[in-house]
Amino acid sequence: MIDFTNVTRRFGSKTAVDDLSLSVRSGEVFALLGPNGAGKTTAIKMLVGLLRPNSGTVSVFGNDLVRQTRQAVAHIGYIPDQPFLYDKLSGREFLDFVGDMRGLDRDTRRQRIARECDNFDLGEFIDNLTETYSHGMKQRLVFASALLHDPAALVIDEPMVGLDPRRMRLVKDLLQQRAGEGAVVLMSTHTLAVAEEIADRIGIVDHGHLHFNGTIEQLRDKFPARHNSLESLFLEMTNGNNHP
Repeated sequence: MIDFTNVTRRFGSKTAVDDLSLSVRSGEVFALLGPNGAGKTTAIKMLVGLLRPNSGTVSVFGNDLVRQTRQAVAHIGYIPDQPFLYDKLSGREFLDFVGDMRGLDRDTRRQRIARECDNFDLGEFIDNLTETYSHGMKQRLVFASALLHDPAALVIDEPMVGLDPRRMRLVKDLLQQRAGEGAVVLMSTHTLAVAEEIADRIGIVDHGHLHFNGTIEQLRDKFPARHNSLESLFLEMTNGNNHP
């Protein structure tokens, strides 16, 4: 379970997230949608412990991200929108480092690395330095690193950036599979078609406020006979001022 309770985050005079309350359950794929600057990435950074809220609480499986940071982040696999790697490590060395940081023993690390190399087709470049990787290759490696410790919560900021259609299909299937196995999956995305295809619920944020939280069918019920596609519904909810 992921919980935001009356969470506010300010940067100087700008309020990036304003009194956000939101729960995401185990076994659910939840998509957070909103225009650029809506507050999605700020919310995610608070969820993974990179930012602290000015007020309110963020918790993962009952662990407060401020007071119980280690316990909370132990449950999380995080894929940021801009993958960060160590250029002078090979992909295998990077995964081994991440697994060690997650407390996995050597044999378990070896098994998990082999598993994720197979899942994400990393074999052809896993022993090359990551400085030689394309953006898509880096994204696949970061996905693999986030799954090494079999997290109970997956948090993804723009999951499809840099991925080709085949890997996009793989990631969509993987997210649904993880949710089907009981994990919590929260993603922010500009790719509305992905949210429409795999999300059990969506949240629409704009100017730091959560304007909608529910299923796409519930969103359609708010605008009967006026809109059908998620794109048109999204633009209606955000006043059409910003495009995703």
